[in-house]
Amino acid sequence: MSSAAVRVLILDVPAVPAVPAVPAVPAVPAVPAVRAVIRAVRVLILAVLVLSGAAPAASAAEAWSLAPSGGGRPSFYAEGAPGAVLQDTVSVINRSGEPVTVRLRGTGVAIAFADGSVRVPARTRADVPFTVRVPAGAAPGDLAGSVVAEDGDGRSRAVALRLRAVGPRLSALTVEHVSVSADGISYELVNRGTTVLVPTLAVRADGVFGRRVLDRSPRALPVELAPGRRMKLTEPWADRPALDSVDVRLTVTAPGGARDVAGASVWCVPWVAGAVAGGAGAVTAGAALAVVRRRRRRTAEDGDAPGSPRTEVELTGAVT
Repeated sequence: MSSAAVRVLILDVPAVPAVPAVPAVPAVPAVPAVRAVIRAVRVLILAVLVLSGAAPAASAAEAWSLAPSGGGRPSFYAEGAPGAVLQDTVSVINRSGEPVTVRLRGTGVAIAFADGSVRVPARTRADVPFTVRVPAGAAPGDLAGSVVAEDGDGRSRAVALRLRAVGPRLSALTVEHVSVSADGISYELVNRGTTVLVPTLAVRADGVFGRRVLDRSPRALPVELAPGRRMKLTEPWADRPALDSVDVRLTVTAPGGARDVAGASVWCVPWVAGAVAGGAGAVTAGAALAVVRRRRRRTAEDGDAPGSPRTEVELTGAVT
């Protein structure tokens, strides 16, 4: 109904005639009240027109949405042991009057949907099951991901997914393949536990007569070692002895009680010593080294001293 019709309808109401037996009651002026009503009706009609014009834009922007199935959950959460496959359901809600087709994908973690492309009729909801896999080598802790849906016009919606890997927290490592070369002391670190390790290294080297030729205090290495990962490293050693038989020992520790010791033996001999006048001296020194080495071997046969470095590394027994 137009404002003009409302205005005419209100103004054409006839005045009530006075009853002869009853004194006439003076009519109350109605013009101000009518004007107020007309103004209110105009404001109401204008508001309806504005809202009706803005409604299509709002419905287009909110034509469909994405949410965890079941309602009441702002995001997805799942937990399981490494290697476990967990299941949940995502809902695609289409509030518009037209069907919508969306494509589903996962980010951050391994997600597989029952159907990667879903057509949702008008004013309908589609529930799509999916599975998420906890990585086999995942350390205990949280992993972040999301479920994403995108329609043909490029509009996308996303719901966060938090995946927790559960299991015992074990800190363990081994030091392997220690060797000494011109570049320094090479070795390999292997994380045999289930937590990320930031290892600390201490280096010690003793000469043939028990003289300490290298002693480096423990210091943190600039690496992070993930569970099951093997890393090859080199410790610089530029001032090696010119003529000696050296036993090198590496001690590596990490938070949580991880610790391992490994070592290697090396002969440090100058290349030119035997070719010039130092030949006799080299032979004498070599004989002395051989005697000391023979004594060390004899001691080793009698029983290894506590804390002596080993060259054969045994595994810690943790699952890799």
